[in-house]
Amino acid sequence: MTDKKESVLQDCVGTAQRLAGLVEYAQNSVVSKTILDKPAGTITLFAFDRGQKLSEHTVPYDAVVQILDGRATVSIAGEDIEVPAGQIIIMPGNVPHAVAAIERFKMLLTMIRA
Repeated sequence: MTDKKESVLQDCVGTAQRLAGLVEYAQNSVVSKTILDKPAGTITLFAFDRGQKLSEHTVPYDAVVQILDGRATVSIAGEDIEVPAGQIIIMPGNVPHAVAAIERFKMLLTMIRA
């Protein structure tokens, strides 16, 4: 049996892929699929159902969120920013942040460990 993480990675190696098509929505859930996990950083796809969220937390690394579908609210240091499909936002390291689904949305999270 192929590991799902391995399967998503293999789908992307040497082949053009539509990012939003690599992760599916699930009712009342947040779905994540890791595309790449290296010492320098990670690339992860997420699909949030409406009303779902990642609670406020802090990580020591910068993270780039690219909204692929729908709209999200990204909170950085207590400030809420609405981010629609086609836009990106950088969440700086060591600053509290959270992500919430205004409506169903998909995002690509790129975390740089430096």
